[in-house]
Amino acid sequence: MLTFDIAQLEPWLGALFWPFVRIGACLMVAPVFGSSYVPARLRIVLAAAVTLLVSPLLPPPSDTPLLSAAGIAVTVQQLIIGVTLGFVLQLVFDALSLAGQLLANGMGLGFAFNLDPLRGVSTPALGQLYVVLGTLIFLALDGHLAIIQLVVDSFRGLPVGPEGLQLAEIRAVADWGTQLFAGALRIALPGVTAMLVVNLAFGVISRAAPALNLFAVGLPVTLIFGIAVVLFGLPMIQVGFLDILADCMQFLRMLVGAG
Repeated sequence: MLTFDIAQLEPWLGALFWPFVRIGACLMVAPVFGSSYVPARLRIVLAAAVTLLVSPLLPPPSDTPLLSAAGIAVTVQQLIIGVTLGFVLQLVFDALSLAGQLLANGMGLGFAFNLDPLRGVSTPALGQLYVVLGTLIFLALDGHLAIIQLVVDSFRGLPVGPEGLQLAEIRAVADWGTQLFAGALRIALPGVTAMLVVNLAFGVISRAAPALNLFAVGLPVTLIFGIAVVLFGLPMIQVGFLDILADCMQFLRMLVGAG
């Protein structure tokens, strides 16, 4: 009769549990996978399935006992790495939402809110439109598969062990947060500039014809120009989104040492 004790089971459990923690943490936060309309049970099942598929290809974990203080530290490290990967990717989509909000405020649609299905909160409708378009582009380019590939490759640059993200790497992630505003400005700048020209034109008109009711005329005209700017600016949104996404993937590969 075969018998097993905890010392024999710990290495086998650690080889599955620690990769599952990193993969699951990433999928809980990453765009598309981490959306509020994706059930948490489905994310857990997907993380377990990916772990079972890739576990034979991963480097062997450290000899740290799973049920020990050092094992808890390793678990926390895997959790931090997974959440960091998903969080940085999520900033790309937050830049799209912020770009939509900037343009909506300039064209008079800042009061039009819609429920964001990704997070379950209210956001401007134009920002939600940009996020939906970005999600479709992301899925069309197999970005969901690229996320899984990135997490799997992270085990080669950052293998399971007590050594995780260092202070310099965490500082680099904090510095990358500026891309949220830089990326939003990159996407929304053409539209915001066009709306600024329209508002300046109305300012000149108000000085030339003070009796003109700009509140009755300006809002519809601004809205029409804003819709035209959004329509003709859709190709630039795609270009800006792809540039930010490419920079994000390159940064994450450098962060985890995936090449």
